[in-house]
Amino acid sequence: MSNKNSIVTKLAFLSVSFMVTSAYAIQGSLPQLKAALGISQPQSEYLVTTPSFAVMIFVVLSPLLQQWFHISDKKIIMAGVTIVGIAGLIPMFVNNYTVILISRLILGAGYGLYNSQAISLISVWYEGSTRAQMLGWRAAAEQVGQACTLAIAGLILSVAGWHASFLVYALAFVVLFFFAVRVPDDSASQDKNVAEDDLADDIAEEPKQITKISPVVYLLVLFAFILCIDYIGMENRFPGLAVQINGSQYTGSSMFLSLMLIGATLGGLFYGSIQKRLGFGTVYLGLGLMALSNFLFGFAGHNFIMMVIGLLLIGFPLQLVSPLIFNLLPDLAPADKQPLVTSLCLIGFNFGAFFSPTVGQWTNALLGQSLSGFGLAAPFPVYGAVLILIGVIIFFATRHSQKAN
Repeated sequence: MSNKNSIVTKLAFLSVSFMVTSAYAIQGSLPQLKAALGISQPQSEYLVTTPSFAVMIFVVLSPLLQQWFHISDKKIIMAGVTIVGIAGLIPMFVNNYTVILISRLILGAGYGLYNSQAISLISVWYEGSTRAQMLGWRAAAEQVGQACTLAIAGLILSVAGWHASFLVYALAFVVLFFFAVRVPDDSASQDKNVAEDDLADDIAEEPKQITKISPVVYLLVLFAFILCIDYIGMENRFPGLAVQINGSQYTGSSMFLSLMLIGATLGGLFYGSIQKRLGFGTVYLGLGLMALSNFLFGFAGHNFIMMVIGLLLIGFPLQLVSPLIFNLLPDLAPADKQPLVTSLCLIGFNFGAFFSPTVGQWTNALLGQSLSGFGLAAPFPVYGAVLILIGVIIFFATRHSQKAN
C-alpha cells in the first residue's frame, strides 16, 4: 500500500491532471489549421473547445458507469487516459474537419471519465491545509501539462506541420504507465486509511453541520463559466492577433502561450499560502488581476508587447481562483451533496470553455466588430468589466449568506 504522503504517490495522482488540459495543445496551430481546412475562425476555435462539451457529459456519466460496472477509481482513470491518447492521435492521419471534430469529442469523453475523480480523491485523502495545498498543486499540474504540451506541439508544428503536432498526445501513454505502476487499485482500503489518519482531527475539532446547498455554490458555478469563457477565449484568439501583428508566416504563438502557463503554474503552487492568508479574499485578488489582464490585452492594438503582458498575466489569477472554488465546496454543501456540487462546478468550467467561441462571436456582433484582424481583441475589455461586476455580486451575496447563518 502506498503512503499517501509519499512524494511519488502524490506525483502519481497529480500526473493524470497533467493531461486534462492537453486539449489546448493545438492552439498554436489554429491559423495553419484554419488555412489548410478552409474553415472559419469560430470553427477553428471549436477544435480546441469541443472536448469540453464531452467533458460536461462524461463528468456526470463517470460515477454512474463506475456504479453500474463496479469499476474502481484507478481503472476509470486509466480508461480515460487511454481514450485521450488514442483519440488525440487520430487527426494526424486525416484532413476532414468533421472527422477531426468527432475525434476531439471522443478526446473530451476521455477527460470527463476521470476529471472529477482527480479532484475528489484529493478531498478524500487529505484535509485542511494539506488538501488546499494538493488542490493547488493539482491546478499547477494542469498548467504544467498544458505548457509542456503546447511547447511540444508548437515545436513539432514548426518542424513538421500541423498534422504532426497532434503527436503530442502520445504523452498520455507515458502518464498511463506511471499511474498504473505507482497507484494501488484498492480504493476502499485507501479510503479506510485516510479516515483513520484523520480521526484524531475529527475528534479534536467537530466539523460544522451543513444541511443544505448554499446559494454561493451557484455563484461559483457562474463564476467558473465566465472564467473559462475569458481565459480560453484569450488563448484561442492570441495566435490570430499575433499573426495580424507579425505577419502570416509567424509561428511563435505556442511559445507565448506556454510562457502564460508558467504564471498559471505559479498561481497553483502559491495558492495554498495565499489562501491561508487571504481566505475568501483570494477571489477578489484573482478577479482584479484577471480584469487588468483583459484590459491590457483588449486595448493593446498594434502593441504586441502590451498584448503579451496581458496574456502572460491572466494565468496566475485564474489558478488562484479555480482551486479555491473546489476548496470552498466542503463548507457550502452537505457531505452527500459534494459529488453534485463538484460536478456542477466542473460543468461550469467546461461549458464556459466549450461556449467561449460563440460568446466571443456574439460579443463581436454586439460591438459591431469583425471576426478578423484586430476585431479579435474586441470582447476582452467587456469581459474585464463583467469580472468586476461578478466580484461585486459575490461580495454582497457572501455577506448576505453570512448574516443568514
